[in-house]
Amino acid sequence: MSPTITTSSEANGNVSAATARAAASAAATAEASGPQPVTMAKALNTALADAMHADPSVLVFGEDVGMLGGVFRITDGLTATFGEQRCFDTPLAESGIVGMAVGMAINGMRPVIEMQFDAFAYPAFEQIVSHVAKMHNRTKGAVKLPMVIRVPYGGGIGGVEHHCDSSESYYAHTAGLKVFTPATVADGYRMLREAIDSDDPVMFMEPKKLYWSKDLVDLDELRRLHAEGSAAGRTTEGRAAVARPGTDATLIAYGPSVPTALAAAEAAALEGRSLEVIDVRTIVPFDDETVCASVRKTGRAVVIAEAHGFASVSSEIVARVQERCFHHLAAPIRRVTGFDIPYPAPKLEKYYLPGVDRILDAVDDLQWEN
Repeated sequence: MSPTITTSSEANGNVSAATARAAASAAATAEASGPQPVTMAKALNTALADAMHADPSVLVFGEDVGMLGGVFRITDGLTATFGEQRCFDTPLAESGIVGMAVGMAINGMRPVIEMQFDAFAYPAFEQIVSHVAKMHNRTKGAVKLPMVIRVPYGGGIGGVEHHCDSSESYYAHTAGLKVFTPATVADGYRMLREAIDSDDPVMFMEPKKLYWSKDLVDLDELRRLHAEGSAAGRTTEGRAAVARPGTDATLIAYGPSVPTALAAAEAAALEGRSLEVIDVRTIVPFDDETVCASVRKTGRAVVIAEAHGFASVSSEIVARVQERCFHHLAAPIRRVTGFDIPYPAPKLEKYYLPGVDRILDAVDDLQWEN
């Protein structure tokens, strides 16, 4: 449904109610200062709300993101707080959603749109590739497209096909798009705020199975760090993170595969093997420096991703590391990925997705004998 037009009296009522809710939310936040258990979903929801409070040109729309709050409730409460002019539902027409966002971005707004599920974005692919990715270059820099396309992606939720695709390679291959994918609650908040602030279009890939993961985080501290980082030009963009230090081999992962890599490193430690885990964070731009520094140190690497292995982001990572670290490698780089088949039925996804045992088998295959 398109956004409704309200009368002045209705608008005043909405503003008063929104003000009261905002005050109550601020009071609750003040009472709950310091680190608290926060889910990824809550961090993303808070990032959207904070961005909308900070900048009136930020608006959110997509299928069922309004009163329902989205399938995964990431936009919960935004319509109630900001009104239907700022967070609203659209028809079931992804190409129309993206096309409308392009027009809005051209005219000075910062749209954040939700694709609901990964494979639901395919009807909008022509818009993304032909217009979103190319507009800045086509106009010789005269037109910017500050827009974020949120894509819940990946498996691990017991969904069927069209609901569990790992589509990041399509967007990473398309010049002109940034591709972000957080793996932690704190990064969910920080990276979404930075994506919204960016003057370039960002494909924001949200790992569905991590929506309900929890970390102890201080949301007020994240707000402060974001403000300081914005003022100083410091961002997470193009900066991978060392999620776990190690010395024997490097596990390179992103998004939904990072917790799996960490679990594998924990299991390997029980066997006396020290594995370093690198969280890529932003696929585009890619942080060659951090990734390659780790591989040069350990001499061995395994790349982990849920997506198909053939012609994928994992393929690109292997190529980049091979080109830059060849003389430091003690063994060929291994990959643990989803199999090159359509996403399987829910009862079979545990066999399809990379797991701890498959990762440890790949590590064992890294030619440890002298």
